Amino acid sequence: MDQIKLFLELTRFKRPIGYMLLFWPCAWGLTLAYDFSNDLKLYLFYLILFFSGSVLMRSAGCIINDIVDREFDKKVSRTKDRPIASGKISVRLGLIYATILCFLALLVLINFNYLTIILAFCSMPLAFTYPLMKRYTYWPQLFLGITFNYGLLLGWTSIENSINLIPIILYFGAIFWTLGYDTIYGYQDITDDEIIGVKSTSIKFKDNPKKFLFICYSITILSYIFVGIYMNFNFFLYLGIIIMSSHLFFFQIRLFDQTNIQKCLKIFKSNNFFGFIVLAFIFLGKISI
Repeated sequence: MDQIKLFLELTRFKRPIGYMLLFWPCAWGLTLAYDFSNDLKLYLFYLILFFSGSVLMRSAGCIINDIVDREFDKKVSRTKDRPIASGKISVRLGLIYATILCFLALLVLINFNYLTIILAFCSMPLAFTYPLMKRYTYWPQLFLGITFNYGLLLGWTSIENSINLIPIILYFGAIFWTLGYDTIYGYQDITDDEIIGVKSTSIKFKDNPKKFLFICYSITILSYIFVGIYMNFNFFLYLGIIIMSSHLFFFQIRLFDQTNIQKCLKIFKSNNFFGFIVLAFIFLGKISI
C-alpha cells in the first residue's frame, strides 16, 4: 500500500489538472475534424483513447521530470518531498514505472491510423527533453506549450489522416495559452528558482508579467477566431469569443498577483475550465442549428 501511495504521488495522479491540460487539446483537434452527422461511437471511442493516453503520458512525463530535476527539487520548498527527490523511490524504480506507462500508452496509440502513430512518435523527443530546457533558456514554458498541445494535431489526423492549416493555427494559439498559464504557475517557485539558477518566463517577465500574459492570451483568442471563421462556425463562435476572452482577460489577468502563491495556483487550475469551454464552443460552432 505504501508503494501504491508513492506511485500515485510520483505520477501526480491525484492532481488531475496536469493530464486534463494535456487532454483538452487532443479533444479540440478531434472535435474540429469529426463529422457529427456520422455515428458518435467512433468520436467517443477516440475521446476515451486520448484521455487514457493523456493520463499515461503525463504520468510518465512526471517521473522523467522528477528524475532529471531531482537535485533541483531538493532545493525547492514545494518539491523537496517528492518521492525521487526525497529518496523514497529510487531512480531505477522510477525508470521501470515510466517504461511500463509508456508501453501502456503505446497500446492506446496503435488504435489510430499510421499518420497519427508516426506523428506521436515524433513528439517523444520533445516530451523527454523538456525538463532540461529550464537549465539553458528562459523559455521552457514555450517548449512545454509545443509538447503539451501536440495532441491537437493528433486529434485532427486521427480523423482526417492528413494535416492542413486549420489545426496548425489552433495549435499555434494553444502554445501561447500554455505559455501564459505556465508562466503564472511558475510564480509559485520564483524565489527558489532564482536562487538555484533555474530559468523561466516567470523570471524573464517578472517586471511586467500582465503585459506578457495579455500578448499570449490575445494570440490564443485570435487563433480561435481565425479557425472559427475559416470553418464557418455558426453564431456560437461569437458567444465563445466573449466567454473565452472574459475568462482569460477579466479573470486570469485581472486577478493575477505574482506575489500571491495561492492565487497563482487558483488561476492556473482554472485553465481546466477554459479547456472545457473551448471544446464546448468548437462543438457548438460546428453543429447545424
